[in-house]
Amino acid sequence: MRTKNPSVGAGLTSITFGLLVGIYGLLGVDFPDSWLWLIIAAIFVAIGLLGFGLAAKDRGFSVGTLFGAALIMVYALFPIAWIVSVSFKNGATDIAAHQFLPKDPTWTNYKTVFKFPLFQHALLNSFVISLVATTISVFLATLCAYAIARLEFKGKKLVLSVALAIAMFPVVSLVGPLFDLWRTIGLYNTYPGLIIPYMSFTLPLSIWVLSAFFREIPWEMEQAAQVDGATTWQAFRKVIVPLAAPGVFTAAILTFFFAWNDFVFGISLASTQAALPVPASLAFFTGASQFDQPTAAITAAAVVVTIPIIILVLLFQRKIVAGLTSGAVKG
Repeated sequence: MRTKNPSVGAGLTSITFGLLVGIYGLLGVDFPDSWLWLIIAAIFVAIGLLGFGLAAKDRGFSVGTLFGAALIMVYALFPIAWIVSVSFKNGATDIAAHQFLPKDPTWTNYKTVFKFPLFQHALLNSFVISLVATTISVFLATLCAYAIARLEFKGKKLVLSVALAIAMFPVVSLVGPLFDLWRTIGLYNTYPGLIIPYMSFTLPLSIWVLSAFFREIPWEMEQAAQVDGATTWQAFRKVIVPLAAPGVFTAAILTFFFAWNDFVFGISLASTQAALPVPASLAFFTGASQFDQPTAAITAAAVVVTIPIIILVLLFQRKIVAGLTSGAVKG
């Protein structure tokens, strides 16, 4: 039986940090100081490779595979590190220096963000819209996915195919007709005007995730609950749904992510602080004044918007992985 080897995590962390330091040495400082940073980066990469070599004996991983994983992590983390760095820079001069780390780190950009009234209202709008869209989508998807997984009826595959087709439909092609329709019936610049389009895309995804999970639950458990006197609804609510909790969490988090990160619907179907979500509000951000370059302030706002997503992923990462991989292996 294989045991967890701390060399894998330590090596991966060391190589990732070394590569980030190396990128900083190439882009962030002037010659000859860059050589010092490159030497430090080489040391960390060497330590990481040593850790990978020790781990490869126990886990069956090749050094090349783990080194490739480290490169992927750097590819994913470096843009985030750059945005965080820019958010602490002071003024256009610091940004124009093209250095990775700020010369004079400051919290001014974050203070400016929270002084911007539109951004404060947009945070509240995004939270309410995302939460309502997530709740309704997951509730309806749970019922629909249960019916698809448990019942035999004509057109079951057609329902799943149509749901998948809707989820893959280009968002941009719907914006124009929805804009005209919402202006006509009075849903433009309102919460329902954004919740309904979000649900049209998040509901099919939730159905697919949850139907795969419901198919993995033994039918006998529900039958046993009914033999003990439970109704179909009680067996579903007290037996099936708790067992499908990882899938429900996955569907809810993916739905929340879509609604929280959406820009196209937000910028097209809302125009004022009454319903404008956070991603769309960044397009109207001007910084401390209309004469300032808002780059650093916009990156600070982007960091603030990203924090809730990071917290959710860290808290529920195991449930997300379990939900996404459900049904991948049979037997």
